[in-house]
Amino acid sequence: MEILRIPSTKEKALTVNLNGGLYGSFAEIGAGQETASHFFKAGGASGTIAKTMSAYDMKFSDAIYGKTKRYVSEEKLLKMLDHEMELLQERLPDRADTTKFFAFANTVEILNYHKTNQGHGWMGLRFQLFPRAPMNECVIHVILHDTDANWQQQALGMLGVNLIYGCTHISNPETMMQSLMDNLNNRRLEIDFFRLKGPDFQKVDNRLMALKLVKLGHTRATMFDADGTVLQPQTTLYKKNVLLLRGRFRPVTHVTMDMLESGLEAFKKEEDVDENNIIPISELTLHDLTGEEGISDKDFLYRVDILGSLGQKVMISDYQKYFKLSSYISQITKGKTGIILGIFGLEKIFEESYYEELKGGILESMGLLFKRNIKLYVYPSHKPGSQEIYGCQDLVLPGPLQKLYEYLYESQHIVGLKPKNEQHLHIYSDKVLHMIQKGNHGWEALVPEKVAKAIKTKNLFGYQQA
Repeated sequence: MEILRIPSTKEKALTVNLNGGLYGSFAEIGAGQETASHFFKAGGASGTIAKTMSAYDMKFSDAIYGKTKRYVSEEKLLKMLDHEMELLQERLPDRADTTKFFAFANTVEILNYHKTNQGHGWMGLRFQLFPRAPMNECVIHVILHDTDANWQQQALGMLGVNLIYGCTHISNPETMMQSLMDNLNNRRLEIDFFRLKGPDFQKVDNRLMALKLVKLGHTRATMFDADGTVLQPQTTLYKKNVLLLRGRFRPVTHVTMDMLESGLEAFKKEEDVDENNIIPISELTLHDLTGEEGISDKDFLYRVDILGSLGQKVMISDYQKYFKLSSYISQITKGKTGIILGIFGLEKIFEESYYEELKGGILESMGLLFKRNIKLYVYPSHKPGSQEIYGCQDLVLPGPLQKLYEYLYESQHIVGLKPKNEQHLHIYSDKVLHMIQKGNHGWEALVPEKVAKAIKTKNLFGYQQA
């Protein structure tokens, strides 16, 4: 099998320059000053570049693009793209019949002199695939991990070239997304937001693209709203109180909703939680999405359609272990975080073999899990083969682990939840799924009405009309 060689950044820039039909503007503010220079240095830039500019001063930026709450934001980026594309079409009407216009923009914050911040930025392209065609748009958010400001700027320039080349020379959206990391890697940067839209990309489902960001390793986590709108986690969760329910949601059952409702009720009672500032999230891990044949796009969409019908925001992550999820959430919000899980999930957290890769073992994992404003809210279950309820107060662990658990439980780092309806504890999603797929009667009573309606209307999870 022939392995295709990835073109260098210079080769990509030169290919764009020699295209002949592409012509556009570059607007880079903040620290994102490197993309246009690649096209100048590659040669043939006069055939591509109409204008480059940098409104580096905030007052100049406001005067040109309009005021926004934050300078490094999607709002600022979209204003830049609007302004630059409008100028292109207004000032170059004589080229419209033969030219595919584009406007590239970015607004970026890199590592400061004292290295006390997290470098990140927004980058986007407004572009045509044919002269006089309506515009398409691709917007990404990047988090920068290099420990040197110059390296971060270098990576940004390469990413900008990859974005322009991908949108204008690659027709397949997934290949386009994958190519964003050409000549880069996720140790240098991650892309946690990707949105592609326009008349030439009407069939693109950006929820699937969000999943593919995580599958490709471009990021460890991303999210979207109930209506399918892609969200950037850091912007969405900034200073929010986050209540997260991890699950397979295959399908959502009455127990799922009871876990969320009882967890939300307990979370609201916390002294430092403003209930008007809470964002509940349903989280899916790649591990829970992976079946015998890998990750099924169709099965993934089944689950998020159900969660969307219930008004849930969805996060997709590659953080299988809770301490890694906890560390990620604590980095992006200063608010309090609650994680809802079942009692058997709590048992797994205290399995020492789970943390062999950590030098400090389970003690290190607990420090990471509970390091800042994190609480676990634990939902009970029936003991296997019994109708007896099994909750936090019944958990017995081997040896010294019991003392560790008792400390966390008594200090309210771990909180037991009381079910609103104990009669639902017998419901297990795997059994419900089996009933749906086999055409058995009675599964409708085990799930919320909206879920049953969605499954029947859309034939989800293998449901077949009688």
